[in-house]
Amino acid sequence: EVHVVESGGGAVQAGGSLRLSCVPYEFKIDDYTIAWFRQAPGQDREGVSCISINDRNTVYADSVKGRFTISADTAENRVYLQMNSLKPEDTAVYYCAAFLGEGCIIAGITPTADPYDYWGQGTQVTVSS
Repeated sequence: EVHVVESGGGAVQAGGSLRLSCVPYEFKIDDYTIAWFRQAPGQDREGVSCISINDRNTVYADSVKGRFTISADTAENRVYLQMNSLKPEDTAVYYCAAFLGEGCIIAGITPTADPYDYWGQGTQVTVSS
């Protein structure tokens, strides 16, 4: 059952930009925390960024600070991840996740310690050098 859908992935050259979108189905984002994670082949899933919609608190992984920006549009009911100055190491499948409540958490997420209620199926981002 689909609860969130990601879009906007693609292939770009290093230094390029992409904007990912996360669209929830059957719920409004207003009381949720929405996060982006990514997973490269052979690597563990990594938290990228999150936003608590009510207070607009945001968190970023050190690896993307200054290059990625997360934002929410409650009128359109979606969350964006603007990715600039992309690097080959940003290549991964990017996943959107959501949970009802506040408090950005992107570190230490495991299958048995996962506050996120909904996960998308991912969108591929490929950055070539």
